[in-house]
Amino acid sequence: MAQAIERLPDDPNELKAMLLAERARNERLVQIIKEMQRHRFGRRAETLPEDQMLLALEEVEQTEAGAAAATEAKSAAEREKAARKRRTNRGALPAHLPRIETIVDIDEKACPCCKGALHRIGEDVSERLDIVPAQFRVLVTRRPKYACRACEGAVVQAPAPARLIEGGLPTEATVAHVLVSKYADHLPLYRQAQIYARQGIALDRSTLADWVGRAAWHLRPVHERLLEHIRLSTKIFADETKAPVLDPGRGRTKTGQLWAYARDDRPFGGADPPIAVYVYAQNRKSEQPLTHLAGFTGVVQVDGYAGYRALAQKNSVSLAFCWSHVRRRFYELAAAGPAPIASEALARIGALYAIEGDIRGQNPDDRRAARQEKSRPILDALEPWLREKLALISQKTKLAEAIRYALSRWDGLTRFVDDGRIEIDSNIVERAIRPIALNRKNALFAGSDGGAENWAIVASLIETCKINGVDPQAYMADVLTKIVDGHLASKLDDLMPWAYAQPVALKDVA
Repeated sequence: MAQAIERLPDDPNELKAMLLAERARNERLVQIIKEMQRHRFGRRAETLPEDQMLLALEEVEQTEAGAAAATEAKSAAEREKAARKRRTNRGALPAHLPRIETIVDIDEKACPCCKGALHRIGEDVSERLDIVPAQFRVLVTRRPKYACRACEGAVVQAPAPARLIEGGLPTEATVAHVLVSKYADHLPLYRQAQIYARQGIALDRSTLADWVGRAAWHLRPVHERLLEHIRLSTKIFADETKAPVLDPGRGRTKTGQLWAYARDDRPFGGADPPIAVYVYAQNRKSEQPLTHLAGFTGVVQVDGYAGYRALAQKNSVSLAFCWSHVRRRFYELAAAGPAPIASEALARIGALYAIEGDIRGQNPDDRRAARQEKSRPILDALEPWLREKLALISQKTKLAEAIRYALSRWDGLTRFVDDGRIEIDSNIVERAIRPIALNRKNALFAGSDGGAENWAIVASLIETCKINGVDPQAYMADVLTKIVDGHLASKLDDLMPWAYAQPVALKDVA
C-alpha cells in the first residue's frame, strides 16, 4: 500500500486526471458486468452475443494499456519492470517463421580503459513478431514458339498449363484466398473487392463470385467424399440451421436449411479423423436427413427436433438425444427466479456432467463401466422424480413443458449410459454450426440455391480443416491445383483435409 501511495503524482491536476480515468474505467467495468449478468440471466430476447461482450472487454483492456504506457513513459523503472514481465510471459515464436537478423554492434572494439582489443564473450538475442502486409504479385508464364526453317508451317510450343479459371487472372492460391476470406474469415465478396482496390487492383464483385462458383464446382467430388465418410461412420452428430436465400421471384429471402453432420471420436480415443460436413436443402423436412444419410447404420446424436424421428424408424439407426437441451430449459426457469424443482433438476443433471468430465478421453469400455456404476443410479432416480413433480404442477407451465420434453425423449437421453462412444450432448455439432451463423450474420443471405450449395461445399472443407489442425488456405490452394492438374477421382481420400494434418505445437505469444 505504501509503495502504491508513493507512485501517485504530487501534481493535483495529474492526480485528478488519474482519478477521472480510473473512475471511467470502473464505470465501464460495472456496465460490462451488468451486460454479462443480463446475458446469463436475462430473457432470451435481451441476451447479448459473446463476441459483443468480448469487444467491450477489449475496449477496457485497451484503455488500461494506454494508462500503463503513460505511466511507463514517465518512469524508467516502470518501463524495465513491464519489460521483464513481458519477457517472462510472452512464450516463443514458431520455429518455421523466417528470421531476418539485424546485428546491433558497437562502433569501437577497443577497451575504454586500456585501449586493448575486445573479444566477444556472448550476445543477447531478442525476437519480435513482424508482419509484411499482404502483397500481390504477378506470375508471368512465357511459352516460346519454335519453327523449322526447312518446313513451312511447322510450329512447336509447349502446351499451356491447366488453370482453374481458363483465360482468367487468378492463380489457384488467389482463388483459395478468396474462398477462405469469405467462408472462414466471413468477409463478403464486396468487401474483398474493396481491399483489392486499395492495392490498385480492380476486381468486380461479380468476378470474385465467378471464381467462387467455379472453384466450388471443382470441389464438389471432395465434398461428396466427405459425406460418404460420414455415412460409413458408426456414430455421428446431426443438426440444422437456417440459411436465408434470396428469392428473386418474390423480391425477398426464403428460408433454406444447412444440415450439419459431424464425426468426432476424440472424446473416447477413436482413431477416425473428425469431420464436419454441411448439406444445403430448401426445407427442414424429415426426408432431408434420410436422403443425406442413405446407407448409414449406427447412432445419430441430435437435439429434440422431431424431423429426425424418421431416421429412428429404420432398424439400422438409433437416436441419442442431447442433455444440454434438457438442461437449458431448466436453467432458463431457475435463472428467472426461485424455482426449487428446476434448480433440483439442474443439480442432478450437473452430477451427470461431472462424471463425464472425469471420464473424457477414456476408452469406450471404461466410459461405459463408469456410467453404469455412477450415472445409472442418478438416472434411475431422476425419471420417477420428474414424473412425481409433473403430477404436482400445472400442466400448462413452462416447468411442465421442460419435464415432458425430457420424459418424452428418455430412451434417447439415457442411451449414452450403455454405449461408451456416445456423448452426453450434441455440443460437438453445435460448435460446428457457429461459423455458419457468423457468416450468415455478415453476408445476410445467399444469392441463390446454387450459392447456398457452394456455401455448404466450401464451408465443409474449411471447418474440417480447422478441427484437424490444417491451414485452410494452404489446403485449398493445393487441392485446387491438384484437381486442375487431373487428380484421379479414385484417389479422393488423398485430398481429405486430415491427409494434410501435420501436428505442430503452438505456443501463446503475449
